[in-house]
Amino acid sequence: MTEFEFKESDIKKIGQILGVTVKHRGSNHRFELENKSLSRKLSLEIYPSINIGQRKGNLISVYTPTAHLQLHFCTGYVVSKLLGEITFVAESDGKLSGLTVEREGGCSLYANVDRGILSGDFTTLGPEVMLSGIALSLTENILPKAGSPGPASKTQGPKQAKTPRRQRN
Repeated sequence: MTEFEFKESDIKKIGQILGVTVKHRGSNHRFELENKSLSRKLSLEIYPSINIGQRKGNLISVYTPTAHLQLHFCTGYVVSKLLGEITFVAESDGKLSGLTVEREGGCSLYANVDRGILSGDFTTLGPEVMLSGIALSLTENILPKAGSPGPASKTQGPKQAKTPRRQRN
């Protein structure tokens, strides 16, 4: 069973942050972004609660002219209205993977990141490691407490904030 499920309100919020209209396509929701001045084109697809092997989960797919990225078993997301981006996250055995999609058509993937670096001292990390720690630290408040199975015990509805915030229903 999926711990986190995308609801229609989540899909609407993602479209608002990215500044595009969602296209509902049966089992998925598609967002198409294009930035002609930067020569960027990107499609984001969210497949809520689908079969992935023997389990059900959320699948996030990003298509660009040069890449196809997927995040299996997405357990939540964080929006940044200020930056115009969404960071989708998945956790397995203390390792995090995150997929960030930007309104301007960019995206970043951070895979198999040790959860411990999120709350550590970033100044002790090399710059090549620091970026993933900082990017994924924004998701820390939606993750279950370290060592606990399942989702975090508290959920928050949408709030107006200037900084990246949690978005779970």
